[in-house]
Amino acid sequence: MEDLKSWLALAHAPGLHAGQIAGFLKQGHSPTELLSVSPATCAALGVCETALASLHRANPARIDADITWLEGRSHRHVVAWGSPGYPPLLALIPDAPLVLYVEGDPAALSLPQLAIVGSRNPTSLGRDTARRFGMHLARAGLAITSGLALGIDAAAHRGALDAGGRTIAVVGRGLDAIYPRDNDELAQCIVTRHGALVTDLPVGTPPLKQNFPRRNRILSGLAAGTLVVEAAMQSGSLITARLAGEQGREVFAMPGSIHNALARGCHKLLRQGAKLVETADDIFAELAPILGQIAGTALTRGHFQAESNPGSLDKDFEILLDALGFEPASLDSIVVRSGLKADAVASMLLILELDGRIQQQPGGRYSRTLPGKV
Repeated sequence: MEDLKSWLALAHAPGLHAGQIAGFLKQGHSPTELLSVSPATCAALGVCETALASLHRANPARIDADITWLEGRSHRHVVAWGSPGYPPLLALIPDAPLVLYVEGDPAALSLPQLAIVGSRNPTSLGRDTARRFGMHLARAGLAITSGLALGIDAAAHRGALDAGGRTIAVVGRGLDAIYPRDNDELAQCIVTRHGALVTDLPVGTPPLKQNFPRRNRILSGLAAGTLVVEAAMQSGSLITARLAGEQGREVFAMPGSIHNALARGCHKLLRQGAKLVETADDIFAELAPILGQIAGTALTRGHFQAESNPGSLDKDFEILLDALGFEPASLDSIVVRSGLKADAVASMLLILELDGRIQQQPGGRYSRTLPGKV
């Protein structure tokens, strides 16, 4: 409990992130020790003055509010930087959050993800496109990450849920309330369907405008790539795309009519080097090397662990391949034959397809690749 309170005290310090104190913590020091070191030591670590003042003037009532929220329901969690449950891709960004507040399944944060973002007031075509892409990509084994906003975000989340997949909502306020209220039912559905709501903002933090760029760096940092469906020139989605590029992640954008103001942000991204997307295959073509590289990392932990030899397969993969013959089979039948969980099978099929061991057939069915074609 003492360490938890110390982590929460760090979470309340404005401007403080893992990049500033990672060296201190990697030396074996605890967050509790950080709270007791001198201001000069904190300053030497690169802790800004505002955060430094907050660390030495922590508000016990706000920390107690976090703990009350945490203990209110069993599916609420606080995930600290450096812990086994911290999402590994997010840990790579230079300003990674020290603490994540999670409602739902924290393991979902470590799944292979694509972020889908866009306008809060999209065209009907844009909304439908986001939903369809969310559905197709989730069905292929990717978790869909977005910001729970109205419009494109909500459509992408719903598409993933319609496919029976996982979806993660990164929000710009504390998790003691849902914003916007119109998406309260969607948020609850995400939680009950093994997805997650996540923020680095303490309980009681309102949805202020300045919170959203901070939210966006988590949204892009969790995912291997970010897809912008529709966005005006001043859209916050362009901030997410810029952050994704700075984090070394892929940026995708959909073209639109020159007469559509909501296509101009996407066209700007395309001129800046974003990958043009017309079909989901365009996304997989770019992400294949990335997903192949991380296939054996913690991004897929909870589903399987790859062997050190990249050509070998672990037990669950062998079970899946044994269940999957050379005759095309549906996802449902593969799940029944293998006895593995459906979400695990979907992720594993994606990795095996990228590895050339299986191929997807018409109608969403799969078969093993014939010998000599690997």
